[in-house]
Amino acid sequence: MLVVHVQVHVKAESVDAFIAATRENARNSRREPGIARFDVAQQADDPTRFVLVEIYQNAQAPAAHKETAHYQAWKDAVEPWMAEPRRSTRFIEISLDDHHG
Repeated sequence: MLVVHVQVHVKAESVDAFIAATRENARNSRREPGIARFDVAQQADDPTRFVLVEIYQNAQAPAAHKETAHYQAWKDAVEPWMAEPRRSTRFIEISLDDHHG
């Protein structure tokens, strides 16, 4: 599994619009066959900062996600609301299964 954390910092006046657009994107993203999870969290001590936690089933799924109409619509909608460019970090999931037993 591939785990992607997308760090987003939006302008204070755009928080509500960002949440609405991101909810819609997340709902649609969860229906994609290559996505295992797609979560959105708002920072507790700074409501202008968010993290999207995207968990993909394979290395090709992120590119497929970026081709969807709902992602394109989200990307275009949220761009002017950004306080700074969003950043993403990719992680490789470490299995918690015990393969030695």
